[in-house]
Amino acid sequence: MIKAVVLDVGETLIDETRIWSRWADRLGVSGFVMMGALGGMAALDRSHRDAFELVRPGLDIEAELAAWARDEPDSLRNHFDADDLYPDVREALGALGQAGYQVIVAGNQPARAYDALIAMDLPVDSVHTSEGWGVSKPAPEFFARVAEVAGREPGEILYVGDRLDNDVLPAGRAGMRTALLRRGPWGYLHAERPEAKAADVIADDLHALLPALERLS
Repeated sequence: MIKAVVLDVGETLIDETRIWSRWADRLGVSGFVMMGALGGMAALDRSHRDAFELVRPGLDIEAELAAWARDEPDSLRNHFDADDLYPDVREALGALGQAGYQVIVAGNQPARAYDALIAMDLPVDSVHTSEGWGVSKPAPEFFARVAEVAGREPGEILYVGDRLDNDVLPAGRAGMRTALLRRGPWGYLHAERPEAKAADVIADDLHALLPALERLS
């Protein structure tokens, strides 16, 4: 039986619209152009970082981030806070915990995201980031760490994310059950692909997880 639910961060818990809109402003393009470039990268199975190269050829992202921090030391820039949570997050995660499931957050995020997530006081048992672990999805070692921090066998874990390549497929190979969330550019695109049948659950929101877990069990 599934005993733990582990969730990705970006476009699973966090709506990244504001982040990408701020990037558009920073790079001097419209939000429409930035979002279109991002969607194109998702459709082509390319990294989101390639969207920067598309709208600003030759951009040094790390140098731009450093310059942005100097220009706007007190702004969110490419960070997130509680205002970026999807509206279903607190209630859905609370319901999972009340139903007896262990709830863990673990995604590809920089170390600073840990502090932002902890500050939100989410109803979860623990929070982990790839930078904190020193390993990122889709590496098998990431999912081994997920099982380790959960203290569970892989088959007792449901991993929830918005992507096939980073979430559903590698978590499945690690022996976990999986849920593909249809939100964000990757989520909608990947849910239409034949490989989506590998997911145990395809959900439109986090509220759908608890009924799906009851069916799976």
